[in-house]
Amino acid sequence: MTLHTDAKMTNNITRRTALKTAATTTFGLAALQTSSSGAQITGANERIRLGFIGVANRGTQLLDAFKVHADAEIAGLCDVNVTTLAKAHEKFNGKPQTTTDFRKLLERRDIDAVVIATPDHWHALQTIDACKTGKDVYVEKPLCVTVVEGRKMVEAARKYKKIVQVGIHRRSSPLFKSLAEQGADKLLGYVTVGRSFRPSNMFPEGIGKTPPSEPPKDFDWDLWLGPRPERPFQATIAPYKFRWWTLYSSQMGNWGVHFLDAMRWLCGETAPTSVCTMGGRYIVDDDRTVPDTAEALFEFGGGEFSKGRLLSFCQYEACGNPCLATDEKYRPLGEIELRGTNGTLYANEWKYVTKAEQSGQFQPKGRRMEETQYSEQGVPKGLGINQWITELHARNFLDCMRTRQMPNADIEIGHRSTSMALIANISLAVRQRLNWNGESEKFIDNDEANTMLHYEYRKPWKLEV
Repeated sequence: MTLHTDAKMTNNITRRTALKTAATTTFGLAALQTSSSGAQITGANERIRLGFIGVANRGTQLLDAFKVHADAEIAGLCDVNVTTLAKAHEKFNGKPQTTTDFRKLLERRDIDAVVIATPDHWHALQTIDACKTGKDVYVEKPLCVTVVEGRKMVEAARKYKKIVQVGIHRRSSPLFKSLAEQGADKLLGYVTVGRSFRPSNMFPEGIGKTPPSEPPKDFDWDLWLGPRPERPFQATIAPYKFRWWTLYSSQMGNWGVHFLDAMRWLCGETAPTSVCTMGGRYIVDDDRTVPDTAEALFEFGGGEFSKGRLLSFCQYEACGNPCLATDEKYRPLGEIELRGTNGTLYANEWKYVTKAEQSGQFQPKGRRMEETQYSEQGVPKGLGINQWITELHARNFLDCMRTRQMPNADIEIGHRSTSMALIANISLAVRQRLNWNGESEKFIDNDEANTMLHYEYRKPWKLEV
């Protein structure tokens, strides 16, 4: 897509009409497909039956994103919290079957695909088991909690020939797609620096402090823990605050994957050659085990007199402003910033702008590129852009189930971007800059760091493809 100054994306099609049009187009490409469960999906009149594993928080948003598609049927719901499960069940007038054990949902032959929105430490086992039982998978980001898990998930998807879409929904954003089509290096000159931030000032109490206690009666704590070590329940872990505990998630993974993936995508990169993370629990006094402040810096390529670039993700939970640019006008735009030899890009889900580079010391004077703007105009009235893009991402997954084409955020894409966050966490843990081999997916000459690429599961759980 050619960019012009002040160009705007326009879309006057209603949300329902757009979704219907997308579905009809896809059905024409695949009049008869065998579903992942062995049943047949026979075109526009045949609905895809979905089972949802994890129906709180993001799971609820995904339920809303899928139910708007006429060819999707919510056929099963699963959650280890009985109260949460009941609330989700009520939204669908009690029609979907429910269970607290994901294995029972996977046993159902009438389910074509599963949507996984459980805590991160569960993603690998549930995705692999779903592929084994013949189901396609939509799994939330971050893909997993170890690099080894991610590679095993890719192996399972390929072995069982399953469509696996990772919830990095910016991959279905028209705005980010337009940037990817341009290519950052063509748009901005060669990009040597990319920066991204996720600020949320949680000072002073953060996630709070609570002592271990008995789990709620409506909550299967042992099944929630799954492959992780047995330990007492704690209210600052579940149901949602697990994202601030290294055993179950990380903010580097939770938010970093979105922005690292976007920068990696726009710059055409696969894997970094090194990583260095600095940070710690500096000031927020709570139960967390992840940093309140951290900066991860990745090098791609590089070496003396060879093209390379630096990409970074900054997690700030003791301060609030991203400060992506020196010009106040562009600070609110910053999810990502890419700085090239000819200009700089500031982008978020709503809009991006490019600013021309002014020639520096000893160079001929003058601006090096035309400046551009691009605003997202396709969002239906009353719908948040995050939810709209998630709907588009869900649509892409449903379409690919029929065509058997790679989805926008195929599992290999999700694995590569999640791996960046995971190795950043390892660098922080060992307090070292680490060299990374993107082919072997191991650290170079660092045995301590390599031991952190996976962990031993609690019995009886096993990572088997």
